[in-house]
Amino acid sequence: MSFRRLSVAAILLIAFVGPMRAEESLVAYKSLSPELALDLARAALASCRSPGYQVAVAVVDRFGVTQVMLRDRFAGSHTPSTASGKAWTAASFKASTTELKAISQPGMMQSGIRNLPGAVVIGGGLIVEAGGSLVGAVGVSGAPGGDADEACARAGLDAVRDKLEF
Repeated sequence: MSFRRLSVAAILLIAFVGPMRAEESLVAYKSLSPELALDLARAALASCRSPGYQVAVAVVDRFGVTQVMLRDRFAGSHTPSTASGKAWTAASFKASTTELKAISQPGMMQSGIRNLPGAVVIGGGLIVEAGGSLVGAVGVSGAPGGDADEACARAGLDAVRDKLEF
């Protein structure tokens, strides 16, 4: 009798655990469409052009892979890689590069962040969130200072904010 109960219990356990394991094997996530990433980059570029800044703008997906790169005609040759690095850094650490700059000063616990390959800890990289999920990041380089880069990135985000809310 106890063997029979054990067999029934095992069958029930497999029946309930099996489907849960299949669901746990896959992960669903939200991602920026290429069109929205381009709209974001164009808006950030336009924001920097207004005061006369020549910049590069990069938009990356949630994993830090570049979706869009725009470089204005006279932006420095270093700006595309710096913008991409800022966006990658923001996406990787799920924080703005300005926040990372503040917590990674020499002598601070997180100062090692600045030495990681590919990390660009200069203002101008912001995360992109939609519905409480990280969907990407934007990085701007070429304005006079990280605060100006960040203002352009923020203007780009503000321009597409209504498309991010759902």
